[in-house]
Amino acid sequence: MTDFLVIGESVADIVRTPGRDDVPHPGGSPANVAYGLARLGHDASLLTQLGADRMGELIAAHLRSAGVRLLSDGQQHVRTPTAVVTLDGGGHAEYAFDIDWTLRPTQPPSTPRHVHLGSIAAVKQPGAETTAALAESLRGRATVSYDPNVRIELMGAHGEAVRRVERCVALSDLVKASDEDLAWLYPGLPVPEVADRWLALGPALVLVTRGGDGASAFVLSDGAAKEVASPAVPTTVVDTVGAGDSFMSATLDALAALDLLGAPARPGLAALTAPALDRVLTHAGRAAAVTVSRAGANPPDRQELQDPTL
Repeated sequence: MTDFLVIGESVADIVRTPGRDDVPHPGGSPANVAYGLARLGHDASLLTQLGADRMGELIAAHLRSAGVRLLSDGQQHVRTPTAVVTLDGGGHAEYAFDIDWTLRPTQPPSTPRHVHLGSIAAVKQPGAETTAALAESLRGRATVSYDPNVRIELMGAHGEAVRRVERCVALSDLVKASDEDLAWLYPGLPVPEVADRWLALGPALVLVTRGGDGASAFVLSDGAAKEVASPAVPTTVVDTVGAGDSFMSATLDALAALDLLGAPARPGLAALTAPALDRVLTHAGRAAAVTVSRAGANPPDRQELQDPTL
């Protein structure tokens, strides 16, 4: 049994900053999560699509350098997705995408303890249906996490996007989203009400990140969402690329350390206490703080994450 199977896109992020040359970085939310898990010492496989081109080679070398095992559906002649990432003066990122996702049905070579899916691969057809079906087929043996990581340009019609997101939420034990994701998916609906809605679909845990305002964990208590909040870890922001993905991989790292991943661990995941949730949020927040302090989706390794000066 492998530790983690991540399903989703790999993207060449071409970072564009005013007054500087464009710089390509390996990216894509699921790929970043797999890379972050491997950097933290986990056995991580990534089912993705990469072309036989310069950007594909760049991404593959990057992922393998951390120990990520690359899996494919066997398709030939796919092209590597790209995204032009434009940074403003505060390091905030905006994206322009050139992405296809055509994943065909396939089975991983070994059974994972945990499956993570998200972002474009969970909503963009024709591969989104395959992505959700594979996660569903593995759920009897593995826990599942999901991050919608909303990219508005690729979400399609709003109502259909919400339907696809909620299908993935219902498949999952753990969901992570940003407050910006939720504002687009559910305009005007307060975050606790969205958490209530999602918890009612089946997850044991909903995490919401708020950038410099920290993050919250929501669990069901007496039929309603109970919130545990954690402040952001102070840092100097270079850019925000990959921060949420680093938060996600470190969350999974913290839950693995608590032996709360894998189908047999579901009762324990649903019974997480407030102090345990606070530790998980702090651990994930530290990883995000390291990531935003340097350029690109560059998550910490174990030594950096344990640095007492952070």
